[in-house]
Amino acid sequence: MKAKYFHYLILMVSIFVFSCNDDADNVPQEDTSISTYGAEVTYDWYKLQCRIIKETPGFFPPQAARALGYSGIALYESVAQGWTNPVSLAGQINGLDAGELPKIVQGQRYHWGLVANACLSQIIQNMYEKRITSENLDKVFAMEQKWLDLLSDGVNAAIVNRSTNFGKDMALAIFEYSKADGGHEQYIDPFQLPYTWPTIQGAWKPTSATLNPLAPKWPSNRPFLTANITEAQPLPHTPYSTSSTSEFYKEALDVYNIVTKASSEQKEIARFWADDPFNTCTPAGHTFNIMVQLLEENNAHLGTAAIGFARLGIAENDAFICCWKTKYDYFLIRPVTYIRENIDPAFQTVIGTPPFPAFTSGHASESAAGAAIFSAMFTNGDGNYAFTDRTQIQFGFSIRNFDNFYKMAAECADSRLFGGIHYNTDNLNGLKMGRSIGDNVNKKIRWPNI
Repeated sequence: MKAKYFHYLILMVSIFVFSCNDDADNVPQEDTSISTYGAEVTYDWYKLQCRIIKETPGFFPPQAARALGYSGIALYESVAQGWTNPVSLAGQINGLDAGELPKIVQGQRYHWGLVANACLSQIIQNMYEKRITSENLDKVFAMEQKWLDLLSDGVNAAIVNRSTNFGKDMALAIFEYSKADGGHEQYIDPFQLPYTWPTIQGAWKPTSATLNPLAPKWPSNRPFLTANITEAQPLPHTPYSTSSTSEFYKEALDVYNIVTKASSEQKEIARFWADDPFNTCTPAGHTFNIMVQLLEENNAHLGTAAIGFARLGIAENDAFICCWKTKYDYFLIRPVTYIRENIDPAFQTVIGTPPFPAFTSGHASESAAGAAIFSAMFTNGDGNYAFTDRTQIQFGFSIRNFDNFYKMAAECADSRLFGGIHYNTDNLNGLKMGRSIGDNVNKKIRWPNI
């Protein structure tokens, strides 16, 4: 309740400042610092984006992470010029040119809440435009109008128009930037056919009615940070073998024994973290929902939220590119197939196996990347932070409690072992990969001091 009134007070102060200066349109930009704006408008948009991901055809985990990545960058760039000492991502992430981004008019006023509202509305319309349902598009328009009405009350019309136009212009510029990364509109053809299968021992085989592996060209997408691909790749997995004395067989046998003897708690963990596309908003969406919850709990202002969503968006996008590179470099058979062929033909997993190779785990990679971002933002770097993940209640799951972000990521990784989806080596290497990526985003990009 205190947080609610705190944010309401911020909103009222913001509106009061603007309403008292309707005619003072040439004041220094720093007089309206981003820190005076609440972040609720961004939370509403990310919650709606979760629904859109769940209900839009073609948005499997990589596609969802990409859309969330660009929405985070668009939001950040839309408000970045409102800081006293602006820091742009242009020149810091691959391919983003400052000369192609719109600039504010110096000396004129902007309402940064209105900027963020218009930007998020526009970038969401663009990122999902070819498949978004009419019902969800109506929700986008209604959300934009809701916050426009709320935030513009008492604000000079020129400021409202200038702010709204700037937010939309920034979103359109970031959308144009996104088109050259290799993933543009790949949600229309998520399996990226045709694909030439590698002829290797231990190659992935279809595990369901889906006969083709998902997004085999995703590894060639442009990452936001090249280091997230070159520095995070793991060593090769255990050599494939069907010999019952081999290390690979033992790894598969571990999966078999864990799944066939799984406790009710382990099964619950497997289902909680499954984040199946079209039933939830995917693993990346789950991690973004946690970010929303953490920002809300910490009474974050708009600037902090923009940094958080941008950091997480860069990390999640690159985690899936990096992980997909490993998957298609090795094209490793899934445990369910190996176990049925070599250990027990009647073996059943706890949850469904997704249609792409095993090594490494996407869940482990993205959750560890998220944990590194959370740790940098909400702790002194050790990851220690007591919180309850309530984000899955909307999908019919219970809550889970954690006292450390890295333990949270480890549980997410373990969930894939408990479910029979991954070998443990997939998880361990995915965790290392994701943490490396998150650390790069925290350390190799210059962020504003707030």
